[in-house]
Amino acid sequence: MKLSHQVDWSTIVSRVLLFSLVWWVLSEGNAESVWIGVAAVSFAVIVSAMLLPPVPLIWHELFMFVPFFLWRSLQGGVDVARRAFHPRMPITPELLDYPLRLPPGLPRVMLANIVSLLPGTLSATLNREVLKIHVLDGEAALLANLDTLEERVGKVCGVSLAPRHEDE
Repeated sequence: MKLSHQVDWSTIVSRVLLFSLVWWVLSEGNAESVWIGVAAVSFAVIVSAMLLPPVPLIWHELFMFVPFFLWRSLQGGVDVARRAFHPRMPITPELLDYPLRLPPGLPRVMLANIVSLLPGTLSATLNREVLKIHVLDGEAALLANLDTLEERVGKVCGVSLAPRHEDE
């Protein structure tokens, strides 16, 4: 298989570090799984180099994103639990169309996957310029939270976003 894009050493090193971090978390830091981890990380780097063009990851933004994501996940989890245990179960499920400002490719896919990891939301479809999201509460101020999340993903990927127009 021939690559349709050029992969440089910084991309390879970044992906090795990222996939190694993911493996370390998944294996709970267990040193006994290091050989399986080396094989899995190597395979992930090779496949990602073949399938994904290089996207710059801004490492300090990525590390700043982790607490942001964990805090939002905790808030969302508490909200979902509150709704589930409430006698009237106050939910108003809805499908929302969220117009994207991120460029096509990995940044949009990253946003769609992160949205699905947040409690109360699920990415339904990712079309050309719109992410369709299933939400538990369509009345919540979700669009502002999605704008913030999109901006944070843009920072992690080194992408600046155009301001959102008022008529959208």
